[in-house]
Amino acid sequence: MTLPGGHSRGRILKRLHELGPYLREDKCGTDRFFFDCLAVCVNVKPAPDKREFWGWWLTLEAKETHFAYHYAFGLFDKEGHWQEMPVKKDEDKASVEKTLQAFFQRLEALLAQQDITLVPAEGVVKPV
Repeated sequence: MTLPGGHSRGRILKRLHELGPYLREDKCGTDRFFFDCLAVCVNVKPAPDKREFWGWWLTLEAKETHFAYHYAFGLFDKEGHWQEMPVKKDEDKASVEKTLQAFFQRLEALLAQQDITLVPAEGVVKPV
């Protein structure tokens, strides 16, 4: 399958891996890419595999001429699932938002180098 900009899925995946540990290839599809970030640990007392985190996740969906993105904030729970919900503490919220903003700037720049436009999905606001 050819993705926006005339690139193959393999080429896009290779470039997206350059963004760091955010890409979750096992949660990607043919024309959909999934990223997430465990930005703030809720409580360090439980064993590492039982900890919860505040963070964000972002999906890119290939359209004919561009990628559309959607993101959300929430809790990565003990079972390893994302739950969309507001981040409770202001300082945690600021940390989560900061990591998304930094990632998003790098994502935009990387896709621009490939002549691929990044557009918010319907109802989504750019994370600034």
